[in-house]
Amino acid sequence: MNQYKSALKYSKTEYIVEKSKFIAHVKPIATEEEAIVFIEGIKKEHRKANHNVPVYSIKDKVQKYSDDGEPSKTAGFPVLEMLKKENITNVAIVVTRYFGGIKLGKGGLIRAYTKSAKLGLETSEMIEYIEVTKVALIYEHTLHGKIENFILKKSDVHEINTEFLENVRKEVYVPSEKAENFEKSLIELTNSMIIIEEIDSEFVAFSDDKKCTYP
Repeated sequence: MNQYKSALKYSKTEYIVEKSKFIAHVKPIATEEEAIVFIEGIKKEHRKANHNVPVYSIKDKVQKYSDDGEPSKTAGFPVLEMLKKENITNVAIVVTRYFGGIKLGKGGLIRAYTKSAKLGLETSEMIEYIEVTKVALIYEHTLHGKIENFILKKSDVHEINTEFLENVRKEVYVPSEKAENFEKSLIELTNSMIIIEEIDSEFVAFSDDKKCTYP
């Protein structure tokens, strides 16, 4: 996985189906512990609800759900499947249901829980995280203009920091899948008069002005 989507902020969204009230609570998380604390808090807040259906996904680690008393695979399961399909992770969702007296049937439950979760995600705002490699470039001052122009033309390369010491040291984020070609191009551009160091890789999100906004 070299990219994924997640929620930007907590949200609470209500959705009515055949007099049943569905309330989607969505929260970005990084650990299973965060997910459990969040879910328990919602269950306590809505302890009089008929169902509190929890779902959470943590990138490359764990994906869990419960139907919380609804018929098997009609509540938490379809929500988790939706998250997988949409490549959404690092998020916890609890869909609370207050029964309105009209049974929805298995198909109706699946549609209602999935729709409620989707509305909650939309309200929480989705942001895309991309796997990037942090690269340090070290070169002589005379090459700075040429390298700067080269990087400015790369919309998916994001500058982090530039230091003007004995040589110039510039740190950038490069999409990991493009790092090798980026480095080869710089070597050719400078006739090998550049030192390139790959520092580490991580998932980050960027705003439109090319600055890193979410580490």
